[in-house]
Amino acid sequence: MAGLLDTLADRALELSAATTVEARGNWRAATDEDGIAWWVLDRPGKSVNTIDRSVLEELNGLLDQAETAPPRGVVIRSAKPSGFAAGADIAQFESATTPEIAAMLNEGHRVLDRLAALSMPTVAVIHGHCLGAGLELALACRMRLATPGASLGFPEVMLGLHPGLGGTFRSLAVADPLEAMTMMLTGKAAPARRARRIGLVDAVVEERHVLNAVRAAVGGELHPAGGGWKARAFALKPARSLAARRMRAEAARAAKPEHYPAPFRLIDLWETHGGSPERMRAAELESFSELIETPTSRNLVRVFFLREAMRGLKDGASDIKRVHVIGAGAMGGDIAAWAAREGFRVSLSDIDPRPIGQALRKAVTMLDKTLKDRLKVRDALDRLVPDPGGVGIAGADLVIEAAPERLELKQSILREAEARMKPGAILATNTSALPLPDLAAALSDPSRFVGVHFFNPVSRMQLVEVVKHDALSPETLRRATNFVAELSRLPAPVRPTAGFLVNRALTPYIAEAILLAGEGVPKERIDAEAEAFGMPMGPIELADRVGLDIAVEVAQTLAERLGMPLPEMPGWLHQMVREGRLGQKTGAGLYEYDAEGKPKKIHLDALPDGAPIDPDLLDRLILPMVNTVVACLREGVVESEEIADGAMIFGTGFAPFRGGPIRYARERGVDAVIARLRELEMAHGPRFKPDPGWDRL
Repeated sequence: MAGLLDTLADRALELSAATTVEARGNWRAATDEDGIAWWVLDRPGKSVNTIDRSVLEELNGLLDQAETAPPRGVVIRSAKPSGFAAGADIAQFESATTPEIAAMLNEGHRVLDRLAALSMPTVAVIHGHCLGAGLELALACRMRLATPGASLGFPEVMLGLHPGLGGTFRSLAVADPLEAMTMMLTGKAAPARRARRIGLVDAVVEERHVLNAVRAAVGGELHPAGGGWKARAFALKPARSLAARRMRAEAARAAKPEHYPAPFRLIDLWETHGGSPERMRAAELESFSELIETPTSRNLVRVFFLREAMRGLKDGASDIKRVHVIGAGAMGGDIAAWAAREGFRVSLSDIDPRPIGQALRKAVTMLDKTLKDRLKVRDALDRLVPDPGGVGIAGADLVIEAAPERLELKQSILREAEARMKPGAILATNTSALPLPDLAAALSDPSRFVGVHFFNPVSRMQLVEVVKHDALSPETLRRATNFVAELSRLPAPVRPTAGFLVNRALTPYIAEAILLAGEGVPKERIDAEAEAFGMPMGPIELADRVGLDIAVEVAQTLAERLGMPLPEMPGWLHQMVREGRLGQKTGAGLYEYDAEGKPKKIHLDALPDGAPIDPDLLDRLILPMVNTVVACLREGVVESEEIADGAMIFGTGFAPFRGGPIRYARERGVDAVIARLRELEMAHGPRFKPDPGWDRL
């Protein structure tokens, strides 16, 4: 038993002497003195457990053993501190053919069906993350015990899928069906106590009580929660049909079925087959096999790997514990609050103490919304210290400047900060537009100066551009990249061109939309076309959110510094800026805004007859953005297609189901995109000229 005790040491589980001990690949097995078999999942060489064919094949062998010599009960749990299991190993599906995927699914179902059919009590003990196929494994056990910090969920919808190893019918059998469907449709995880309330787990117990709870479950003193009266009610199709109509309406508000078919397919499965686990099982297998072959799923799986690749840029630890932020405006305050949320000690300074107070009030709102735990909010606020005099600069491991975008002002702030910083500390700027070499020229040691460009709102935008320059030391770049990853953000290293990658690519998208509006195309139609393509927000509304003054300034900067052939900002837009109609922040811009900051849009059906329709509208918006990303690749602004696509998805929301702008161009056909750009160039001017970088794709 010593090996198993070592495996579970971090679980603090008190097991007594064993009668049998066995290790087989991904599993470690032992039988305790009470005759209870413990099967511990511990994938070698991995920090988290995932479920793949080898895990299930070895589990099948343990089931053979349990059927031959039945123990009093079986307990399944994880040896990994991170949790029970993080889901299926997605890589196994990447190169598999449809018949191979179907065969894997059928074999997985067979193994979990055997587990569910064991004659003795079976108990899953869950801690940490229990997601996807990991939750489906737990659901095949007769009972589930969770520790208080556990989190259970079905994230498959994020990959364009729904559960495929029995999760659909097993979750509906044990939990409140509406709650189970909501979890599968949204991909949102449930903390342990909520999972208990809805019936997904049978008890929540502290780690020190797990052994006694297991004995109670095996001894028949603890009973499965069951699905309750709702499970019986929704076994009837009329009840399911009524609920399914509401679910489809909710799903349609979040996503279009032609872009994201999985939620709608799952609703169909439940409505049609939800009264029969056997029919649901067969339909789940067929539907999953079809969905995994769709372009949406393949692109969303790619997005998953893009995210992992960006996380993988982390190389060791940043060794940053204390952060000081200079500038308590919208960006600086949010950066400080997020860093405090993620466990860093943060001090926040500003030339005026009033913005610091405003930033702290905003921090409370953000922390309440994202942490949803009063104690965690309190701890985060304890780590966020108002520091009007900038005393924290001297002890900070990282100082981030987030002042207004004026070169002389930033140079002055950076010079002063550098003089007060301790040796080995990093100095960073959050500039979105100014040349890093110009800022670095003001410093005595530019090797420890780096750009960390966050996007607004910091609490929601996952991307941070890590901006390099020629004098930057590799060690500073490494630590800055690691810091971004430690903030639970995705780093994208970029060269210091104007606009870097994301803003440079977004500018022609916004500028063309403004030009279209000036041509008389209704702004609501422009936004609707972009959103129908899959963008999270139309370019007209985006311009208002960014601020029309900033949009004009960025476009002028890119045109001057890079010679980008952008549409000239029209005179009427400059007049709006002079009048202070700057967008959402002033309550009026291209749209008028209500008291809650939402744009007042005319419904498309209510647009006046004869309103102009440009047949080139969508390509005029999207292809210049793609063309600019190609230019950035050619110039080395970003090093790879993967980072370019990931940055555009996580920094702009570029239609994830399309896999990123470069993936979109490849799927549409590079030659076809070039030909279309040339057509647009002939019709609308040189801003559509294909970049020479297309020849490299």
